[in-house]
Amino acid sequence: KCGHTPQYEGLEKIYEQYKDRGFEVLGFPANNFGEQEPGTEEEIKEFCSLTYGVKFPMFSKISVTGDDRHPLYDALVAARPTHTEHEGGSPMMKRWAERGRTFEDPTAVRWNFEKFLVDREGNVIDRFITDLTPEDPIVINAIEDALAK
Repeated sequence: KCGHTPQYEGLEKIYEQYKDRGFEVLGFPANNFGEQEPGTEEEIKEFCSLTYGVKFPMFSKISVTGDDRHPLYDALVAARPTHTEHEGGSPMMKRWAERGRTFEDPTAVRWNFEKFLVDREGNVIDRFITDLTPEDPIVINAIEDALAK
């Protein structure tokens, strides 16, 4: 399991908070990062439901990076190649840089729980680095701005 797995709880919270205004959360499990999502689709759905009360749609496991990246993620990344991070930068990315970890592709999905915000017309309007949690004011403000349009 990924250290960011508790974000399922936050994702469910914002789903419940905004779903009556047309907001949806869509979960796409991936096993690209340290093989931290090895379960079957049913095991993942059951875990999310029982552990975090997830009711938002969970889709089939897909690849979100690399040569076999799913076309959905090709489109998401192409539409929003940069991440929104914490003011002053992502603590996660700073730790990785201190350890000498770099990324050949600066647009690549960095880790599990990277989030994309898509408007009602299907336009990608924001992309949030993994360590920006669903409840972070940066994320909430972006959601509220999108719903106000």
